[in-house]
Amino acid sequence: MEAAGTRSILVEKGDVIIDEGERPEHVYLIEKGWACRYKLLENGDNHIMAFLIPGDLCDVHITILEKMDHSIRALTPVTMRKFPADEIRNIMENHPRLARALFWSTLVDEAVLREWLVNMGTRPAEARLAHVFCEMLIRSRIAGCAEDDEMEFPLTQAELSESMGLTQVHINRVLQKLRHEGLLKLEKKRLTILDWDRLKQFSQFDPAYLHCQNVPG
Repeated sequence: MEAAGTRSILVEKGDVIIDEGERPEHVYLIEKGWACRYKLLENGDNHIMAFLIPGDLCDVHITILEKMDHSIRALTPVTMRKFPADEIRNIMENHPRLARALFWSTLVDEAVLREWLVNMGTRPAEARLAHVFCEMLIRSRIAGCAEDDEMEFPLTQAELSESMGLTQVHINRVLQKLRHEGLLKLEKKRLTILDWDRLKQFSQFDPAYLHCQNVPG
């Protein structure tokens, strides 16, 4: 994989990394920063479907499918490594262990998407947002970007709104309630979970869908 990648590049905050309808020539590995998968609607609204953090690959499936069915943009300045699609195809066809690892990564992405569908469809606003905080803490631990129960959390209330199907006013009220309950602290783009067990119980969070048994959850 190291040999297959090109040099790292920097993408500025707000830049589109891959646009819907494109057939990208590269697969991207996030090394630093946050990005998101999103759909742009005809009325100009965005809906964020996933957050991408260090260690995440952007769409291995583009080596098989004809074009992107969603877009990816940088939520912060992002450093990423580019892997030519032909190199990924070569790995998938000739390196079984690496192919299995890439397939595993894709399956975990699908598991996260299923959990987000459940989260959006069944949980009340407070539990919905708390669940995402729990997920991002575990994923940040996996990526080595969290210190115990504290992590960088650069998302704005607008971006949380776009991902949770809630208005910014509602997001603000939910954050105030979670703070008042003594569950978390969010300031200066740092998230601190003050009571991990209570937050997990409150949001019905079970990290099993992330399939990383060696990370405390």
